[in-house]
Amino acid sequence: MTAPKRILLVSAYDAGSHIRWRKQLVAELPGYHWGLLTLPPRFFRWRIRGNPLSWVGVPELQTPWNLIIATSMVDLATLKGLNPQLAQTPCLLYMHENQFAYPDSGRQHGSVEPLMVNLYSALAADRILFNSAWNRDSLLEGIGRFLDRLPDRVPAGVVETVRGKCHVVPVPIEDRLFANRSAPVDFECPHLLWNHRWEYDKAPERLLYLLRELRRREQPFRLSVVGEQFRSRPEAFASIREEFAGQLLHWGFQENREGYDRLLADADVVISTALHDFQGLAMLEAMAAGCLALAPDRLAYPEYVPPVQCYASLPEDPGAEARGAADALQSLLASGPGPSPPTAWRWSTLKRIYRQHMDELMV
Repeated sequence: MTAPKRILLVSAYDAGSHIRWRKQLVAELPGYHWGLLTLPPRFFRWRIRGNPLSWVGVPELQTPWNLIIATSMVDLATLKGLNPQLAQTPCLLYMHENQFAYPDSGRQHGSVEPLMVNLYSALAADRILFNSAWNRDSLLEGIGRFLDRLPDRVPAGVVETVRGKCHVVPVPIEDRLFANRSAPVDFECPHLLWNHRWEYDKAPERLLYLLRELRRREQPFRLSVVGEQFRSRPEAFASIREEFAGQLLHWGFQENREGYDRLLADADVVISTALHDFQGLAMLEAMAAGCLALAPDRLAYPEYVPPVQCYASLPEDPGAEARGAADALQSLLASGPGPSPPTAWRWSTLKRIYRQHMDELMV
């Protein structure tokens, strides 16, 4: 009997979506022998630059593997340089995000090192998978702009070399979420759901502007605002809770997954106001559960949100964008469309594609 191929999965900033993705991969592809190296999601600047040093001498890097799968925070070039026994091991780089496309919160210390980690990792990898076309395109464009800033001795063809390794294979949505709604969409007084991380890049202030615009238009709605929270949160959340307390059904982080899944199935319209989202798992999950979507026509959203459910992206004019979002929502409620579940993002659809990429690289 042939021994199963050995795959080492390396995650240098093992945050929520990264954990979900790697656990799903290991559980749903049991025909391989899996190894795992992870680091906790804290001390971002040290983690993205120092992960190969943190792993010096670990047993997992001293044994042979048929394939290394590294997430986008891994400094793959340095990892291979410090472990020459891995020099001939093929590497698949999975880009959950890229540092060239992160918006500036105003709190970061300017540094090119995260950009260089992504660039060197892309050059060191044999194949690169992205969770969205927007993620891929923003990386390639960002590399091009970055190289143009460098003073000299920049080799030709770097962007083309990276482009030739790129494929789009999203983080899958679990099949169980694709279930028929227990109740039809309420087009008279819709249950609006905003279900994102409570951070600046998800632009909660734009949600506040939208809700105020709906109130001005006397549009009835019910509201749930949920998602992962942190010690510091944008002030818009306090204003939303105070001004729209009468419409609130759910507020804050949902500890219980079953309860959260029931919320997805109960909501009518899932909303994004984000300025940054490389794929949008929160939106995809809600759409799988039968929600209509309302999202700006930027980032990865046009890849799966129907055009009539996208509103015009106006990053420099939040007020005008909110008015456009309100127009789009009221048009949806008047036309009464059915849900558009993102079936191409199902795990049962993507499993074969993941396996194909992995098997093609195996030694």
